[in-house]
Amino acid sequence: MRQSFTSTPPPPHHVQHRLISCFRSGDTLRSRSVGGVVLCATLDVPALSARLVADCEREALRLELEAGDVESLSLPRARTRWLDYRRCVQAVDDWTRALGLPDVLAESSIALMACRGAKYHHDAAQYSAAAFCNLFLSEDKGLDLHFPATGQRIPLTRGTAVIFDTGQPHAVIQRCSSSFDAADFAPGQDCSQFFLTWELPIEAAGHALGVAFDIAPANLLQPNEEQLWLNGVPATVCPDSGRWRTAGPS
Repeated sequence: MRQSFTSTPPPPHHVQHRLISCFRSGDTLRSRSVGGVVLCATLDVPALSARLVADCEREALRLELEAGDVESLSLPRARTRWLDYRRCVQAVDDWTRALGLPDVLAESSIALMACRGAKYHHDAAQYSAAAFCNLFLSEDKGLDLHFPATGQRIPLTRGTAVIFDTGQPHAVIQRCSSSFDAADFAPGQDCSQFFLTWELPIEAAGHALGVAFDIAPANLLQPNEEQLWLNGVPATVCPDSGRWRTAGPS
C-alpha cells in the first residue's frame, strides 16, 4: 500500500505554552498542553462510487449544509452502499500502527462527516480528551486543511489522512486563499468533502503529538469543566482568520 508520511514540529514554544486544555479522565479533571505536531499521510484508498457520493450529497442537502459547516452523515446508511468501507478503515489502522499507535482505532468512536469548507475553529471545548484522526475520501477539489498555528497546509485529496490535537485551530479553505471566505463555497460549486473521523483518546495519542500532561495550576481547574485556556482565560478562534480570541487580554 502506497503511503507517504509527514509531520510538523511544534510551533514556537512562546506561543504554545500559553495554551492549556482541561479534559476529563474518568472522574478526574486533568490539564494538558496543546500538541503542536500534525501527522499526515497519503493512503491508497479506493474511490467512492458515484452512487455513494450522490447519496452523501443528497443527505448533506437535506441537512442544509452551508458554507463553513461540518456535519455528521449516517454511517450505517453509507455502509449499505460502500463496498470498500473496510479497506478504508484497514488503511488507517495500518497507518496508526506504523506510527506506534496499535489498536488505537479499536478504542475510538468513528463517524462519517461532510463539509463545504470549514470555518476556523478548535474542538477542545467539546473534545478535549481526544485527538482527531481524519481520512478524507473526496477527490482533489483545490482545498487545503490549514493549521494557522503551525503554518501547515495539507492538500485534501482522496486518501489524505491526518491526526491532530483537537485544540489546534484549523479550517478547510481554498488552496489559493489565506482565510476562510463563504463565497468560495457558494451553492452550485463542487466543493463538498466527505471524510471519516475517529476520536482517539488523547492519553494514547498525546505523546505522538507532543502533548504534555498535568501542567496547570490547581486553581485553573476549579471551573470543573472541559475547555481551552489561553493565558488563563477561555479561548475561541476567529472563524475567518484563525486568530485566537479571549475574553481578556492575550
